[in-house]
Amino acid sequence: MLAQPIAEADLVKHDPAAFFAEWKWDGIRVQLAAQNGEARLFSRTGDDISNAFPDIVKGASGALFDAVIDGELLVNRTGAGDNGFEPAPFNDLRQRLNRKSVSAKMLASHPAFIRAYDLLAVDGTDIRDQPLAARRTQLEAWFERVRPSQVDLSPQLDFPTWPAAADLRASATGAVEGLMLKRADSVYVAGRPKGPRFKWKRDSYTVDCVVMYAQRGHDKRSSFYLDYTFGLWRPTAGASELVPVGKAYFGFTDEELAQLDSWVRDHTTDRFGQVRQVESTLVVEVAFDSVNRSTRHKSGVAMRFPRFHRIRWDKPAAEADQLATLKALIES
Repeated sequence: MLAQPIAEADLVKHDPAAFFAEWKWDGIRVQLAAQNGEARLFSRTGDDISNAFPDIVKGASGALFDAVIDGELLVNRTGAGDNGFEPAPFNDLRQRLNRKSVSAKMLASHPAFIRAYDLLAVDGTDIRDQPLAARRTQLEAWFERVRPSQVDLSPQLDFPTWPAAADLRASATGAVEGLMLKRADSVYVAGRPKGPRFKWKRDSYTVDCVVMYAQRGHDKRSSFYLDYTFGLWRPTAGASELVPVGKAYFGFTDEELAQLDSWVRDHTTDRFGQVRQVESTLVVEVAFDSVNRSTRHKSGVAMRFPRFHRIRWDKPAAEADQLATLKALIES
């Protein structure tokens, strides 16, 4: 079951006493199913990703691990956190995704674990139709009995009022994106129903970037330049150069897309197939959830979920942000 986003103004429609709160971790949702000593790991889309995470599957393969766990797949940074697990940034997990197999070196440097949210079945019994409060009690009892090697429990947070929840959300750092709010009386159903679960993410970061390249879209939008690469300034040899820091293809309205497409056509400086290089004159305010170090990118950083926040037609490109500004946001 997935969650609906919620804004602070809408929280007053709900009774805080009816909800559990947990941290929203920056990983991917998975379900770990084990029965008769055999375990498999599935993504939120139902894909079997067991081969990419043999450490998880091995840890769940055993006679006592007869359960279906719903939770967040994360990489363990140092092993020094609660219960021996400390979630690393999403960029660490990204390096283990979409692999048919994983090397011993990667297993050692990027060990994975699951932070359990929910128990869907246990000892051969489907309990999805029970209230979340009852499932949580059974999850805690099962965890205490089994003590699975690659699983820990997502801690529940105390918040007597919505302002208290807002204070918790504001304190989110590192691999925490915000809060998950879940009705204690809710049963587990498929999809993204409105009401049982909400995600209340912390406010996004923003930086002013310069558009560098544009690429055509696909299908119904194939006639528009829809995918934009943007960069930030970096000092070099007494001057400044633009370094690409990310790509985005959403966050603008249809009207803004038409304006951007027209601007690209009027300010093209070079062509590379479906990609156009453009004059370094247009500034866009880019919103993103987090930023991490990356050896795959020339800039040395990778944004999480970058998207257009505002087109700064009024701002000179020379006043866009420096790469150092973005790097300063990286959690050490």
